[in-house]
This record gives sequence, C-alpha cells and structure tokens, in this order.
Amino acid sequence: MSVTGLALHNFKKSFSNYLSLILSLAFTVMIIYNFQSVIFTDIFDSLQEPNSGYINIIIEVISVVLGFFLFFFVWYSTNVFLTRRKREIGIYVFMGLSNQRIGKLYALETLFIGFAALLLGLGAGILLSQLFQMLLLSLSDISVELHFQLAPESVLITAGIYAAVYLLFLLKGYLNIVRSSVLNMLSANRRNEYVRQNRLLLGGKAVFGVAVLSAGFYLAVKEGGVEIMGNMLSAVVLVIIGVYLLFGGFIPLLFQGVLRQKSVLYRRERTLWVNNVVYRMRKNYRTYAMTCVLMLCSVTALATSFAMKNRYENIVRFRTTYSFQILSGRSDLMERLTGLIGQDNEIVYRTDVELLSLDASLIESNYHYGAFGLVPWSQLVRLAESAGLEPPVREPGEDEVVILGHIVLMSFITDRSNITHTIGGRTFKEIGDTDVPYLGYLQESANYFVVNDKTYEEFKKLGSTSYIYSFGIKNPENFAASKDKLGTFVNEERGRGDYTGCVTIDPHDSEGDWIRVLYSLCIFVFMVFVVASGSILFMKLYNDAFEERDRYAVLCKIGCSGRKLRRAVSRELGCTYALPFIVMTGAAYFSVHALEKLMSTNLLTVYGVSVLIVLAFFVVFYGVSVRLYYKNAGI
Repeated sequence: MSVTGLALHNFKKSFSNYLSLILSLAFTVMIIYNFQSVIFTDIFDSLQEPNSGYINIIIEVISVVLGFFLFFFVWYSTNVFLTRRKREIGIYVFMGLSNQRIGKLYALETLFIGFAALLLGLGAGILLSQLFQMLLLSLSDISVELHFQLAPESVLITAGIYAAVYLLFLLKGYLNIVRSSVLNMLSANRRNEYVRQNRLLLGGKAVFGVAVLSAGFYLAVKEGGVEIMGNMLSAVVLVIIGVYLLFGGFIPLLFQGVLRQKSVLYRRERTLWVNNVVYRMRKNYRTYAMTCVLMLCSVTALATSFAMKNRYENIVRFRTTYSFQILSGRSDLMERLTGLIGQDNEIVYRTDVELLSLDASLIESNYHYGAFGLVPWSQLVRLAESAGLEPPVREPGEDEVVILGHIVLMSFITDRSNITHTIGGRTFKEIGDTDVPYLGYLQESANYFVVNDKTYEEFKKLGSTSYIYSFGIKNPENFAASKDKLGTFVNEERGRGDYTGCVTIDPHDSEGDWIRVLYSLCIFVFMVFVVASGSILFMKLYNDAFEERDRYAVLCKIGCSGRKLRRAVSRELGCTYALPFIVMTGAAYFSVHALEKLMSTNLLTVYGVSVLIVLAFFVVFYGVSVRLYYKNAGI
C-alpha cells in the first residue's frame, strides 16, 4: 500500500477520533467566513457613509483578532494531534519506513483532516451566512432587505487565511517527525507529564503570579486621567501573565498540599482522581490558562456589548430631548417660534436660556472644544423646571464651576477630582460635571461652564450674549412638518443681519448605526470565545481518555468497580472544567468593573448573567466530555 493510500486508510479508520478536532477547526472557519461575508456583500451599503465604512473597519479588526485566535488554536490542536500520533506513527519504524516517509504519512493524514475541516467550515458558513446576517441585523435593530449572496472574495480570503496557518503547522509537524528518534516517538505521550517540582520554585511562581495578577487588577480599576489607556493595556498584559503563573505555580502548589493531607486524600476515592489531576497539572496548565483567558475575553466582550448598548440608548435620549433648537442673538423670539411650531405640532415643553460665548483665548482648560460658554445658575434651574429635567445639584461658589458635559461612548478620564479651569485670568475649581441634557444637542457642540449669577455678570463684558430656544413636541416623528417653516424663519433673520441657527432632530437619524452593529458583533465574539474555550478543554480530555485506557484496565483487574471509576472520572473532569472557570469568575469581576468606570454604566447584572451563560456552556461540554471519556477510556 502506498503512503497516500495508508494515510487515507488511517484517516477513514480513525475519523471518529478526529471528529472533535475537525469540528473545532470547522467552527473557526465558519465564523471567519461569516464575518468576511459581511464585508464583501451589500448588507450595510444602504446605511451609507460613514456608517458602512465604520462597520467594515470594525469587522476587519475583529477578523484580525479571530485570525490570531485561529493561529494559536491550530498551533495547540496540531500539537495535541502530533503528540498523540507520534507513538503510533513511531511503530512504523519497525516496519522499515524511514522518518521522511513517516513524516509524509503524518503530513498527508493531517492534510486530510485540515481539508475536511475547511470544506465543512465553508459549507456551514455559506449555508448559515444569511442566518448570521439576519441575527446581526435583528440584534442591531436595523431594517435591511436580505437576500442570499455568495461572495467569492469571502471564500478565497477565508480559505487563504486558514490554509496559510494550517500548512505552517503541518510543515512544523513534518520537520518534528523527520528529526525525531524512535525513542522520542514511542514515549511522546509520556514526556511532558507531571513531575513533582521543587516546592520553593512552585512557591516563587505562586507568589510572583499572585503579585502580578494583583497588580493587573489594581491597574484595571485605578482611576486616572489620560494615562488610563496605558493602565488598561498594562492590566491586560499583567492579568494574562498572572493567570499563566497561577496555573503554573499556585494551583500545583495547592494540590501538592492536598496530597500531603492523607486524611483528606484517602476519603471518598479521592486518590483515584486527585492524584491524576496533580499528575497532569504540569502538562495541562497552559491549556487551563489559555481557556481561562478566552473565557475572560468572552465575559468582557459581552459586558462591552451591553455597556455600549446602554450608552448608545442614552446618547439617543440625550440628543432627542428637544426636537427643535434655535440659537440666536435676540431675546424676544420665544412667542414667534412657538407660533410657528404650534401650527403643525403640539408643543409639550419649551425652554429658553441665556448664555455667554467666550473666545477660546480666554480659556485654559483640559477640554479642547472650539467654543466655550458660560451659563448662569438661575437660568439653568428655571430651564430644568420647564423641561422636566433633573435639577442641578448645588449652586457653584465664587471660584467654582459645574461642567455641562454630554454622553460619550467611552471616557478615558475616570478621576475628575482637583480639576481646575482658568477663565479670563481667574482660576475655577470644577465641583462636578453633569450629562443631563439641559441644552440638548447643542450641549455637544461646545464646552459650557455653569457659574453663579454674580460671576456671570462680571464676565459679561468679555463675551457676547446668545439665547437658545428649545422645543419638545408630542410627536417627534412629525418633526418634518415644522422644519421648512423654521428654515424660512432662519433665512429671514439672517437676511436682516441677525445671526440665527436652527437644529432639527430626526428621531431615526442613522448617524450611530455603526455603534448598534458593534455591540451586536460583541455578542457574537462572546459566543465564539465561549465555544472555543469549551472546545479546547473538550478536545484535550477527549484525547487524554485514550492514554488512560491501560491505567483503567489495570484498576479494573485489581478490583475497582466500573461505578467507582466512572465517579472518579466525573470528579476529575469536573475539576478540569471548574479550575479555569473559578479563576475566570474572579478575574472577570475586575475587568467588568474597569469597563463600568470607562463607560459609566452599571454592569454588575451583566457580569452575573455572562458568568452563568459560560457556566451553562461548560456544563454541556462537561456532560458530553464525561460520556465520551467513559467510552474512550473503556470504563
């Protein structure tokens, strides 16, 4: 039989054993294809620029992240496959095959696996692409007519990315076999198993790991100004290193301590599974760390999705507080504007406020808007009462200001204590900032300082007085009925030399549609990482079961019942899934808390829900793993 025929025979014979690897790789291919199909189809073309451009950029960034994930996932899965196959392939040496021919046999067999995964992934991706797009649009609450589209570019790019990564590690495996000795091949599946390490070394790794992890948590929740972005990036690196050291030092040290407590170890058949967990810890801790980091990313992605959704809805409410806003230098326009708007719309509330516009050269501040203005305290209180808005907290003192801010998607300044601003040569302390939409949409266009009435009067000579007239109507959908009349009015005022501007708010403005797509994509990223983390553990345990056949056969021969062995296996596998989950649950709290500060959103409920969803997925993976482990281990 030729090498190709033998490889094909082995592939067919062991297809059920390779199924977990094929399905895991196919799932990754399917996800990458679905994201690529969004870029190369016209699903979002109707949103026009800049939304469609932003969406394509976001999907490209996510595709790069998924590409890196594919790289490490293929690296891990091919290593697991090679380690398992080396002992079996090494036997071929005794049949007269050279290392080169054995390497070719491995490469062909691995190529069949990769090709099957690629075909399955692309097929599933093409069949489910419209469902993926429908779910994406539904979560984004965007109405677009869908029809089936097959973009050749999506197929080619997905296949190209996958083939480049897969062939790289196929070549690595081939060279590994060619350069291996017979002894290495036969003992490959035992070389990396647990060896009891020096307690001092483990203790040092444990202490350093806890210290690094604590430093990462501290930077994640530390408040700050512009340096907070650097803190976040440092926190990500430190948490990943800390998790790695936790599984490589602290947890093995903890289990070694359990082994020394004989009164604990010998109860309830713990010796049958605790010893095995410890025995494999040295080999598997990298897998646990990788799984934990993936789950941490998934929980953070879901929290980001809900935080962005909440912020986006708040931004929309902020901007749609008023349907019409007119900025003018005249103080006597309220009744005339009320008459114009009232002809076609019922006015629910109306407000007017005086403000002082100042030249930017008079201001020294951390804020960099092109326009600055002062608002008197008494007028802000009156405006809040007229519009039914939350009243201001307290009146500023002689040298104090309150900032009229606006809602942004994400703020990188979380520490707002001891902030000062210089206005007209005088230093004012910022005693608070508010995102209540007192000035509606116009509050986003300039930086407004609220001062007490006395201070406002003192600064009047330094600037020009303007008036903002704002109107909320009963039916915002009918804003267009008054738009033309207001436009004519503004043109007439400008024709007389009076500066007048008008803002009309469309409640269905698509300016932020890209944000809605972004938080929908975060939900898919969450699902991808959860399934990926479960798949990694599942694949590892699936292959480990074959290595344990001999051990369980010996235990059965010396009198251990199948029932006891199955109970021990269920506890061992439960520990395998529980360790990364417990560490992730603690680490995710800090990442979600940091996100709360950046986006000024309460995410505690989201944190709890996301952890429960991950737990539900892991329970399913655990149940399937246990049943297959029984079968593959022969118990």
